[in-house]
Amino acid sequence: MDALVTCTHLTKQYGRKTALRDVNLTIGRGHIIGLLGPNGSGKTTLLKLMNGLLTPTDGKVLIDGDKPGPYSKSLVSYLPDKMYFADWMKISDLFDFFEDFYEDFDRGRAESMCHLLDISPGDKMKKLSKGNKEKIQLILVMSRRAELYLLDEPIAGVDPAARDYILDTIINNYNDEGTIVISTHLIADIEKILDQVIFLKDGAIIDHAYVDDLREANGKSIDQQFRDMFRQTDPQPMMNSEGGEQHVR
Repeated sequence: MDALVTCTHLTKQYGRKTALRDVNLTIGRGHIIGLLGPNGSGKTTLLKLMNGLLTPTDGKVLIDGDKPGPYSKSLVSYLPDKMYFADWMKISDLFDFFEDFYEDFDRGRAESMCHLLDISPGDKMKKLSKGNKEKIQLILVMSRRAELYLLDEPIAGVDPAARDYILDTIINNYNDEGTIVISTHLIADIEKILDQVIFLKDGAIIDHAYVDDLREANGKSIDQQFRDMFRQTDPQPMMNSEGGEQHVR
């Protein structure tokens, strides 16, 4: 496997709370992966560690063989779960900002997606609805020719029509040689676009597998398997016989 992301015994603690525990994970290129788990399972922490916004308490994460830093920033396009742009900014200001920071930002693509939404780049963020603000933030992220897209809850809190637009934007605009990792608990809405899933609970990986393999093995949708899995009590992380890395099966 051509590893894009490698996590080795990755652990993150906040004081006495362990958000991630001994995560061993390899993510390859050319996939759309669902990062699935209940609230508090460690999804956002894992994405922030991959993006270099947090440092591990123990273990390590590598992006294309390097620790998060200037090189990985050129490869990773990150959508946080909260809006981080000031309301006074114009959309065109955001385009300028991304153009200055990221060589792979395609301004023409971003402007074209705005046009499809009937939004003017001259509009200020404060004039937009919550749904349109989230769409603009997604447009910025997906207008980069990145190798790794990390999307934290991109469809949470928006109406079904907006979800369809967001999923279409993700599918039609990412670098198809790259990989997308989508954190969500709205599994029924996104499982149609996934080819792999990673299940997290209490900061540990429960499973990492191809979607088709799971459907064939269990005869159920990913959404139903998720519901069944997290109705169980105290599921244990799936490890190999030596306690090592959990590979895609």
